[in-house]
Amino acid sequence: MYNAAMARGRAKRVNAYLSKDILDASPQKLLLKVYDYAITNCRKNDMNRTNKALGELINSLNFESSETKEFSLGLMSLYQFCQDQMRKGEYEIVEKILLELRASWVDIFTERS
Repeated sequence: MYNAAMARGRAKRVNAYLSKDILDASPQKLLLKVYDYAITNCRKNDMNRTNKALGELINSLNFESSETKEFSLGLMSLYQFCQDQMRKGEYEIVEKILLELRASWVDIFTERS
């Protein structure tokens, strides 16, 4: 028999695990988690959640130093393009871009370790 109290307890343990995982994550791991969230929701054709993740990626860009400004502007343009494509229902295009960007970040993080 299904017990609602047991389900809530299980959900709390899962949420506690996820919270700890996020709080202990490096900036690199957090970035990949946001990409994973965006990709998963893009595959579900969930425009709101995908665009929310893209908004988080935009908010994480660094425009303060001259070294990162040009790179950040390029990424911002890509993220905004993805948001526009999500609004148009072009999920496959957005998924492809996000997968390629995520793979590029993995390559960059691997080179640095």
